[in-house]
Amino acid sequence: MALTFDRGRTIRLLVIPALFDEANKLRRQTINVMRRLDLAGVDTFAPDLPGCNESAASLPQQTLAIWRDATADASRHFKATHTLTVRASAILAPDGLPGWAWAPTGGRQALRGMIRARTIAAKEAGRPEKTEDIQTLGRSEGVELAGWRIGATMFRDLETANPADHLIEIPQSDLGGPGLWLRAEPDEDASQAESLAAILSIALELNP
Repeated sequence: MALTFDRGRTIRLLVIPALFDEANKLRRQTINVMRRLDLAGVDTFAPDLPGCNESAASLPQQTLAIWRDATADASRHFKATHTLTVRASAILAPDGLPGWAWAPTGGRQALRGMIRARTIAAKEAGRPEKTEDIQTLGRSEGVELAGWRIGATMFRDLETANPADHLIEIPQSDLGGPGLWLRAEPDEDASQAESLAAILSIALELNP
């Protein structure tokens, strides 16, 4: 399954959504950017990763290799000419496909934020957990973080996964405000969506 804006145009952008808890926080904003790019003349495609959203696959069985194969398959299926990654999805960018990374981060950083949230919640519930114990569990058996059941192989993969180095970084500071992933609940920001769409439109030599 994929969310698409497909009118058969020349420029076809594969959008790889943010991962795990940030996927929830940034989904509306990502769609808002896609809508603006549609108006600018860009076809966009945001596929569900295996185990996520409408996918029937089991999330705990997923590995980084499976997700990377999935994004590569999506790139070929939609005949993508460029890609846009969102936060930690920069670790999934297909090789050789030019594009941009919006506020990229690595797998270790993605895990760190979710582990921290779990330790805070555990402390508030009166059953404190240590970061080291969560990491050990994640590496050996898998672990649930921010409502996402991450398998052991995926956990170990994420610990060493870095953003693709062939993408052009779009830092959050270029969008005129703090990242929406820092907010407690999913949200959207029209001004930031406009800014990101404009940056991409200019880079693609379109009229923003």
